[in-house]
Amino acid sequence: MAGRSTSRPPHNRRSRVAGRIVGLLALVPVLYIVAGLVGALIPLNRGWVPPPAGIRVYVEDNGIHTGIVVPADGWEDVVPPVSFRDPRYARHRWRSFGWGDRAFYVETPTWWDVRPGTIARAAFGSTATVMHVDAVPEPVAGGRVRALTLRPDEYARLLAFIRASFAGGRSMPGYGSYDAFFPARGRYSAVRTCNAWVGEALARAGIRVGAWTPLSASVMVSLPR
Repeated sequence: MAGRSTSRPPHNRRSRVAGRIVGLLALVPVLYIVAGLVGALIPLNRGWVPPPAGIRVYVEDNGIHTGIVVPADGWEDVVPPVSFRDPRYARHRWRSFGWGDRAFYVETPTWWDVRPGTIARAAFGSTATVMHVDAVPEPVAGGRVRALTLRPDEYARLLAFIRASFAGGRSMPGYGSYDAFFPARGRYSAVRTCNAWVGEALARAGIRVGAWTPLSASVMVSLPR
């Protein structure tokens, strides 16, 4: 009588391999989030302390995207009032700036709009980047808004970084009558996200911020309180 075979059917082996691959892929987002939080806890400009008086700016967080809010003075050449569908919003004395992948920005204004396909396309990299500009009243610090006081030279470096991110060209419609998109420079990827751009801008200005801030939470937890 022939002995019973101990080999597993090929389809069972394939199923086991496929299961392991799926398990590893499921770990990728978790590892990415952990790495983003670790990067936030490694400070750049460790010795920075805010001056007792200076120029006030804000960092705002909507849960996905962070933006830098600065006074509107001096931005008319880059962001003319006619950029907004309702130019009356240009009377607001503050401007919020964010950078990122055009499709990701346009298609994901909130968490409710997030789609896996949009995230996957952006993560692999895109040169179709935009600057997102909102005309806003002065924010109120607290919750998802952090106020920072800068020295004049720090503020000048921050503005220079933001300006250098614009590629020139005509504005494009935003989410509403109060905002607009503009062509931008730079390549977006899972490494250099919209939030990583905010971290870079603050680091360039000399402010204490995390070494890598790919998530909105990465930016906010790394900022001085």
